Amino acid sequence: MTSRLHVPAVPARPGEQPDFSYVKVAAAGVAPRPPIDVPVLGTAPLAEDLVRVLDDGHRAVGPWAPKLDSETLRSGLRVMMLTRAFDDRMQRAQRQGRITFYMRSLGEEAVSAAAAIALRKGDMLFPSYRNQGLFLSRGLSLVDLMSQLLSNSRDMCKGRQLPVMYHSAEHRIFSISGNLATQFPQAVGWAMAAAIKGETDIAAAWLGEGSTAEADFHHALTFAKVYKAPAVLNVVNNQWAISTFQGYAGGEQRSFAARGPGMGIAGLRVDGNDFLAVYAATAWAAERARAGHGATLIEHVTYRAGAHSTSDDPARYRPKDEFDAWPLGDPVERLKSHLVTLGEWDDARHESLSKELDESVSAAWHEAVSYGTLNEGPRLDPSLMFEDVFKELPPHLIAQRDELLAELAERGE
Repeated sequence: MTSRLHVPAVPARPGEQPDFSYVKVAAAGVAPRPPIDVPVLGTAPLAEDLVRVLDDGHRAVGPWAPKLDSETLRSGLRVMMLTRAFDDRMQRAQRQGRITFYMRSLGEEAVSAAAAIALRKGDMLFPSYRNQGLFLSRGLSLVDLMSQLLSNSRDMCKGRQLPVMYHSAEHRIFSISGNLATQFPQAVGWAMAAAIKGETDIAAAWLGEGSTAEADFHHALTFAKVYKAPAVLNVVNNQWAISTFQGYAGGEQRSFAARGPGMGIAGLRVDGNDFLAVYAATAWAAERARAGHGATLIEHVTYRAGAHSTSDDPARYRPKDEFDAWPLGDPVERLKSHLVTLGEWDDARHESLSKELDESVSAAWHEAVSYGTLNEGPRLDPSLMFEDVFKELPPHLIAQRDELLAELAERGE
C-alpha cells in the first residue's frame, strides 16, 4: 500500500453554502478554570476545548465569567464600535484614493478591546496589523492613526513605514511589522529582559494563524518555554490567511492552542467573539505570567468578516455570506445584547453612541487632512530621513543632507 499526500480541504468555495462544521464549539460555562499555577499539561484539555462565557441568552455563566462592572463593559463596547467606525471610514477613504492601503478588523474587535482592558498600562504590546483596538484602548488619537495612513506632516513614522504600521512608545505599543511573526520573538525577548530586571510588567503579542507556519513563531515558543518568559502570546485564528484556509497552517488536525502544551507552555482555546471570554483568558494568562509560571499561548477562534486588505477580494475564494453563518456571531452584537440583558443598555443608547462615534471619526479625518494628504501639503521635512539611525551622523551623510537642504532652498521649498 502506497502513502498518499494529504491536502487540507476547504469547507466552502464561492457559490457554495457556508460550512463551519469543522469548528468545535463547546457550550458556554462548561470549560473549567484552573489555578494560575496549574502545570502545563493541566492546560492541554483547555487547548482543545473552547473557553466561553456568554451563553445563548447573553448571560455570563461558568467559572471563567469575570466580575466586570457595567461601566467597564460599556467602555469595551465603545472601543469595539469606535474601531468599526474608524475601519469603515478608512475603507471608504482608500476606495476614494485618499489613502493607499488599509486593513479592517471587522468581526475581530473583541480580540483587541478585551485584551487591552485585561492588561496593565505598563505591559508592552506587540500587535499585528489588525489590532486597531489596542491603540484606541490605550488612548492613541484617531488623528494620529489617520496621519500615519496619510503619511503627512504629523505621521508618527515620519514617512518611513507602510500604512497601518503604527507604533507608540508613549503608550507602550511596539511598531507593527509587515514581516510576519517578527513580533513574537521580539515580545518574548522583551519579556525575558523584564524578568531579568525584576519588573512586574509583561509582554503580549498577537499574530494570525497563518503566521504560525513561520519559523519566528516556533523560535518564540522555544525561548518562552525554556526561560519561562512572562508573556501572553495570542494566535488570532480568523480562518483565513489572505486566501489560504486555516487548515493549511495546521489547524485541521489539532488546534493552534495545542502547540502551547506541545512546546511546554500553557495553552487556551478561546471564543474570540466573546468579549468576556477574551478578557478572562487574558487576565488569567497575565496573572500566571506575573507570578513566574511562564507564558501562555491563547488561540482566539474568530472570523475575518472583511477582506484581508483593500488589495484583496474574498468573494474569489469563499462564500459571500459566510460571516452571517459564523457560529460564534458578531462580537459587537453579543456584548451589546449582554448589556441589554443586564438592563445597562438599550437600542436608543446604542444608536446614539454609534452616531456620536461616526461624528468623531469624521471630525478626526478633517483634522488629519489639514496636516497634509497624499497629493497636497504640508509635507514632511525631507531632512528627517537622516535622523534616528545614527547617534552621531557620519560625515558623508552630513554632506548629503546639506546638499539636499541647499537644493530645496534653491527651489524655494
